[in-house]
Amino acid sequence: MPNPLKDNPNWLVVRDRALVPAGARVRGWRDWVVANDPLYAAARRPGRPEKIAATVTLVLMAAITLFLMLFDWNMLRGPIGRWASARYDREIRINGDLDVNLFSWTPSARVQDVRIGGPDWARQRDTLKIDDGEASVRLRSLFAGRIEMPMVSISRPEVVLISTADGKKSWQLNPDAPDTGEGVKLPPINRLIIRDGKISLDEQGREIRMEATINAREGSDGTAGFHLDGRGTINGTPLTLSVRGGPFINIRRDRPYTFHGEIAGVGTRLVADGAITRPFDLGQFNATLRLQGRDLADIYLLTGITTPNTPPYRLAGKLTRDDAKFTFADFTGRVGSSDLSGDVVVDKTGDRRRVDADLRSRLLDLDDLAAVLGAKPQVTSSGDTVASSGAPGRLLPDAPLNVERLRVMDGTLKYRAAQVKRNELDVRRVELGADLEKGILNLDPVAFTFNRGELRGTAKINATRNRPYSAIDFRLRGYPLESIVPARNGAPTVTGRALGRARLEGPGASVHDFAANSKGSVSLVVPQGQMRAAFAELLGINVTAGLGKLLGGDTSTSEIRCAVADFSVSGGTATARTFVIDTTPVLAQGSGTIDLRAETLNLRIDGETKEARLVRLWSPITVQGPLTAPKVGVDAGSVAGQVGLAAALGALINPLAALLPFVDPGLAEDANCGALISSAR
Repeated sequence: MPNPLKDNPNWLVVRDRALVPAGARVRGWRDWVVANDPLYAAARRPGRPEKIAATVTLVLMAAITLFLMLFDWNMLRGPIGRWASARYDREIRINGDLDVNLFSWTPSARVQDVRIGGPDWARQRDTLKIDDGEASVRLRSLFAGRIEMPMVSISRPEVVLISTADGKKSWQLNPDAPDTGEGVKLPPINRLIIRDGKISLDEQGREIRMEATINAREGSDGTAGFHLDGRGTINGTPLTLSVRGGPFINIRRDRPYTFHGEIAGVGTRLVADGAITRPFDLGQFNATLRLQGRDLADIYLLTGITTPNTPPYRLAGKLTRDDAKFTFADFTGRVGSSDLSGDVVVDKTGDRRRVDADLRSRLLDLDDLAAVLGAKPQVTSSGDTVASSGAPGRLLPDAPLNVERLRVMDGTLKYRAAQVKRNELDVRRVELGADLEKGILNLDPVAFTFNRGELRGTAKINATRNRPYSAIDFRLRGYPLESIVPARNGAPTVTGRALGRARLEGPGASVHDFAANSKGSVSLVVPQGQMRAAFAELLGINVTAGLGKLLGGDTSTSEIRCAVADFSVSGGTATARTFVIDTTPVLAQGSGTIDLRAETLNLRIDGETKEARLVRLWSPITVQGPLTAPKVGVDAGSVAGQVGLAAALGALINPLAALLPFVDPGLAEDANCGALISSAR
């Protein structure tokens, strides 16, 4: 039979140039060892010294083996306890028997009555007590550099976990080590048995108290598997915890271990169904997370993550943990009457937690956004969520900002609402951006897009102080006046585009508190527009023209040459520096104040006509009362004085003279709109 390799020229080249020389070198090295190596010669032909050495070695090995078989391991309990106590600066004792079995493919150890005390500041309770514990390791894996534990059995363990408000944790054996946020990593355990375990938690920073039981049983009945059940309180309200997993039998590193967990407290409920991807690496898992509650801000007490106040919510998405990094991805749900979706990443940078969120809404209800700013959400009988300031008659929210929560984490936020539900302000889209670092919150942008026009600005909140200090700078561009002043008889009362700017700063723990203590300026400008002629005449209290046009249903318009309202703000009181409404027939000038603390107005508008008018009441218009429902009227005292003067003239001189107080010669001139607008901007 022909040999294809023998006839292959390439094979002949490899054989002659590589294999034959290599074989020759190997044979030469073997011949040298046989001729020169003393160890080889001694092994082939052992002499008396070699025989004695081999015998001594065998005897020593036999003696060591016999010693280990007969050794009373309890003699090591004291030295182990003293070493561990000195190493971890707490009392550690083994009070019961210590038994070790080394002569097996799965060496094992059993220990009874183990006590690990608390640190100096928590010595009143042991951190860990175990009545009986047993564990084994797989020897072949150990020789390969891996630790695998065929079995771990623990009976009646008692664990006490204490965390103080300043961050000390009783279970940290090395408190000086940096907290990386990584999960507990244990070697693979094929069988885990826990009998009648107890866990006590005292988290003083968030006021969490809990007593839990823990069991891990084998079998196929309803009691088999991993069970963790806890009850307690959080911030004085009930708290429950439940975790379920399958039996720990034949657990493998490459086989995910599934679990189901629920936690409920402070009006919040979190449900997770997932799997630990590499048992027992608790720093790696995937889960479907569902959460719902009355206010997202409440999850801080459960998770330590700061979130804003919201109306009732329900969300669901995919939760992934990669050591210190948690990702809540592709979640969807509702917050109040608005939909919400997006991604949230929680990580650790140094010793600080960081949260980065990218959120979206297809349809936003502005009342839900008002709740984020501190307004209190309320559910109506129809099921809709509305928001109010929390105080009757108040416009500005008065819920205080929790500055302590802003100091414990950093992060960023991006939020976009593609559409907004129909609202009185005609807001169509919303965009928000935020950056929080070391207690300083920068909001940029804060943008509201209207059907026509936009409100855009920035805000900065310094929460490093006990009382936050804030600064805002907002600009209004092109907002239609017809969206502010309602139409009458189907025709717009006033039209035009408004421009404005608000620059304020001051201390305050809430929006209302900030406004009540603010300083700065607020201005509103209408470069040009149109006003119903009847209302333009009434600015000058022109009875004959104004009331006649109004009662007659006249819808003709007068030009607004310009309107400027410029206020300086100090101590929460806005005082008019410039207040001018210049129309074709009337020049109106105003004065007065707006009290942001009481949320009230006290404004006075004096109008002068530009043409002679026969009957004109010399009385200013007044705008007074709360911001939520101001009342427009006339100064009755001025009208009474004018009528009294007319009556006196009619009685003393001539009935025609009685008309003189009501005659306006119309001497008002056009305002210098360019200068007024420039000064207000």
